[in-house]
Amino acid sequence: MDVFYNPIGIGDVLIIPLTDGNRYEINEEKYGNITKITNQHGEILGYNIFHASDYLTLPATGKIRLTEGLLSEIKLLFENNTLNDPIDFDLSAKFVVGYVTNKTAHENADKLSVCQVDTGEETLQIVCGAPNVGEGQKVVVAKVGAVMPSGLKIKPTQLRGVSSNGMICSQKELGLLNAPKEKGIYVLDDSYTVGESFDF
Repeated sequence: MDVFYNPIGIGDVLIIPLTDGNRYEINEEKYGNITKITNQHGEILGYNIFHASDYLTLPATGKIRLTEGLLSEIKLLFENNTLNDPIDFDLSAKFVVGYVTNKTAHENADKLSVCQVDTGEETLQIVCGAPNVGEGQKVVVAKVGAVMPSGLKIKPTQLRGVSSNGMICSQKELGLLNAPKEKGIYVLDDSYTVGESFDF
């Protein structure tokens, strides 16, 4: 799970996104320097921790992998501000190196492929629309729960009646500098290990 910290751009605020939400239909509750953000149904969308550097050890700026150590500090801060929400977040990597073991044509869409992708711990079925996807490739997989640089959260879905559990990413979708303009997934070279975290 990733959190976000950009002191130059937005100030000393740690952003903890949990799920997507319509920004026009949110509620905010303040607990000291913590703002809890919910939707109209009471579902927690995330938290903003203000003056974050006063309470937390933040090793970097930008996107930060949430570690056990940082999570422990956040739990303590919640306790000290009488915020009793359970925060046993999933700390497993959400962007990983995958290996396309099988690709078949989608039965209901000419431009979609149904791929079986080995991510080390499991094989995921992912529907992909990229023209350059193929068997035997090492690729970047955004697993369910990943938050893309655009803010999109990856969820299980059905594409033209076929289940898809994750996304095979392009360089543009990952927000990589100098990403090619042509459409297509990011094919990795053999130096990458299937199942390892892909940091960008």
